[in-house]
Amino acid sequence: MQNLDNIELLSELSPEERLRVASRCSWRTCNGGEQILERSSTSRDVFFVVEGSVNIVNFGVSGREVAYATVEAGQYFGELSAIDGRPRSANVIAHKKCLVASLSPENFMELLKDHPMVTIQVMQRLARIIRVNDERILDLSTLGAVQRVCQELLRMAKPDPLSAGSWLIYPMPTQSTIASRVSTTRETVARVLGQLANDGLVLKKGKNLYLKDRQGIEDMINSLAASSSNIAR
Repeated sequence: MQNLDNIELLSELSPEERLRVASRCSWRTCNGGEQILERSSTSRDVFFVVEGSVNIVNFGVSGREVAYATVEAGQYFGELSAIDGRPRSANVIAHKKCLVASLSPENFMELLKDHPMVTIQVMQRLARIIRVNDERILDLSTLGAVQRVCQELLRMAKPDPLSAGSWLIYPMPTQSTIASRVSTTRETVARVLGQLANDGLVLKKGKNLYLKDRQGIEDMINSLAASSSNIAR
């Protein structure tokens, strides 16, 4: 069904208001690996991910992929161009088969003007993006590859709803995705995950990665930083 009932941004709207927004959208089904948006595109629409998920990525001069984020069902992307009218800043590629609904910038701005709570949610999301990017810039400037992988795991982990005090990553991204996020190789990610598992700090089960000792991972990052500092001296 082509409705936006599962879109978190629109959860404060009445069913009738969500239907009104849905009626103004263009709907598209994309297969995994299909490009939805190209960097520098003149499209200004906002996209709601109704089903499936998409990856926000860029490519360096050498062609190396840099992953920014994965947008899951219920979330949205493309608001920057809708707000400032400038070209797209990244590529968007379907991670797996997905259904997306695109809303014109004019209708999106009308939505923000008519519903202050929606506007606040957009502002909060933009603030989170800035904070995460600030952290990653700092990581790239001050941490080695092993530390950056560990830091990304901590950043992705959420409290386990079934076990108080525990943390997990679900679904666990591919090693290649993590590598592109922290500017390293898939082999480095595999080596770090193997070391953490051998040390009893993480446990992989199906699509879940459980952080059995979050503090232990933080201690590992600090220990590596101290070692690097001593070598530099």
